[in-house]
Formats: sequence, structure tokens, C-alpha cells
Amino acid sequence: MRTIQFREALREALSEEMRRDPNVFLMGEEVAEYNGAYKVSHGMLDEFGDKRVIDTPIAELGFAGIGVGAAMNGLRPVIEFMTFNFSLVAIDQVINSAAKMLSMSGGQYKIPMVFRGPTASAGQLGAQHSQAFENWYANTPGLKVIVPSNPYDAKGLLKAAIRDDDPVIFMESEQMYGDKGEVPDGEYLLPIGVADVKRKGTHVTIVSFGKIMKACFAAADELAKEGIEAEIVDLRTVRPIDYATVIESVKKTNRLVVVEEAWPLASISTEITYMVQKNAFDYLDAPIRRITTADVPLAYAPTLVEEFMPNAAKIIKVVKEVMYK
Repeated sequence: MRTIQFREALREALSEEMRRDPNVFLMGEEVAEYNGAYKVSHGMLDEFGDKRVIDTPIAELGFAGIGVGAAMNGLRPVIEFMTFNFSLVAIDQVINSAAKMLSMSGGQYKIPMVFRGPTASAGQLGAQHSQAFENWYANTPGLKVIVPSNPYDAKGLLKAAIRDDDPVIFMESEQMYGDKGEVPDGEYLLPIGVADVKRKGTHVTIVSFGKIMKACFAAADELAKEGIEAEIVDLRTVRPIDYATVIESVKKTNRLVVVEEAWPLASISTEITYMVQKNAFDYLDAPIRRITTADVPLAYAPTLVEEFMPNAAKIIKVVKEVMYK
């Protein structure tokens, strides 16, 4: 099987869907002439033209609203935010228009559109460009929220998102666009709302999603050297959440650590913790533990970035604590 970059997997998904369906188009800042801020849309302007790969002004509220209107009229827009930090400018259209329109119209208007772009931190970008909003959008009825961790999942889930009749938030990472992984040549789609057990284990379940999965794998490799076999569950979708896969894993391992790049209050890890204790309390041999970011705005200094973020060392420490080692 061939190996391609994360950005190439996204480009293939977008291009295949645009070839398949003339109603699909891409719109956002620098997606056309500049080939995308992160080169996801490289070459797409040449293939599809400026009616379907559309550069916008720096006006997220405006082009998000245009996308909602286009979706109401039967098109399938893919709206790229250069970063989801900038989506706050457009959040009224995302939350009050896209997410609510099907309900408010009594089912008359579907909103088949995707909002996509990078989320969370990417190194020394400062407090205003380093925020994770997965749990914000996951708290909104009417939206689906996808956070892939590798090129294979990214392609299959983006194709599924574009074909979905609901508005989908598709969240990536600036630090993953160059990551490589195996992706099949033929077409495939992955179901939205289904988690994936990426690594089998018997002693503890580690649940995460997005780029923090890499820290989970690194921690699991080190733990295995000490005889601790961690089962790793990649949520892939944080609305809807596949609770069943998580709970079945916990019933086997009897311990749970949830790792998330987000502030601790009202996070996805909070929700997972609640649902597991509600549905699998009798299977737990230790309290559920969470690893989140520090509860502060992210600083610029690299030493503070390291202290702020979940990492393999922190995961190893917490896993050993729930193992009482």
C-alpha cells in the first residue's frame, strides 16, 4: 500500500468528491492562487477552476454565511478556516445558522456542508492561535465533529463528511499535515461516529483523538517495555461519540485514562468519564484519570508550551498511577 502525507490524503478526498459531484466546491482564504495555506488544495484551482476553488477576503463570518446559503440551495460547500481560532469570527453562522437550520425549518432545509481546518496548538503561536475548540462545537446539537489522527482516517472521514447531509466540523492539525501513513489507491469511506481500537491491550484503556494520539502511542511503547499493555482507542469523532467501543474496552482492561488537548472544564474527557462511570462503574479497578492541557491561555515560551501540553511522559506517569505501580 502506498504512503502519502496527511495533506495529500485530504487533497485526494476533496478532489475525488469534486470530480464525483459538481455541487461540491471549496472556499476559504488562500485556497486557490496560493494552493492553500498548508498546501492541502495544491493544484486544485488548475483542475477545477475559480468557480469551484474560491479565494475569499479575510472575512470568516461572510464566507461562512455564503456557505450556509449555498448549502440551503442544494450545493455542498467545503469551507476552510485557516485555523479554527479564526472560526470564532464566524461562530454565529456555524452555530445559529448551519447547526440549527434543519430544526428551525421543520426539516425543509438540509445543510450539507463541511467546515474544516487546523485546530489547537502548533508550537509557538501564542494564546490567540493555539486553542482547541472540539468540545465547543461538540456541545452543539445539529453538528457532527470529526478529529482524525492519521492520513487513512482523514481521507475516509472527509469523503464521508462531504457526502453527509448535516453540517460537519472537520478538525485537523498544523503539526500533522506532513505526517505520512498508508492510504489505499481505491475509493473508501469511513463511518462517522465509530471509534477505532488502534492498539490492543489488557491492562489499561487510553482514549484520545487527533494529534495527541501520537503521544499515546509513544507512551504505550514505553509502557510495554515494563510489561504494561495499553489498549488505545481513537475516538475519531467527538460528536457523535462512540461510547460503546470505549465501554467495552474498559470492561476488558478495568482502567481508563483519557487524554485530550483541551482545557479541563467541560471537555470531551469529562463526558467520557461520566458515561463510563455511569455504564461501567462495577468494572473499574481504579478511578478514571484525565490528562488535559493546563487551565491557562497557552504562552509563547517553548518551556511553557511543553508544560501546558499532554505528552508521553505525563501519560506514562498517570497510567502507572492507575495501575498502582
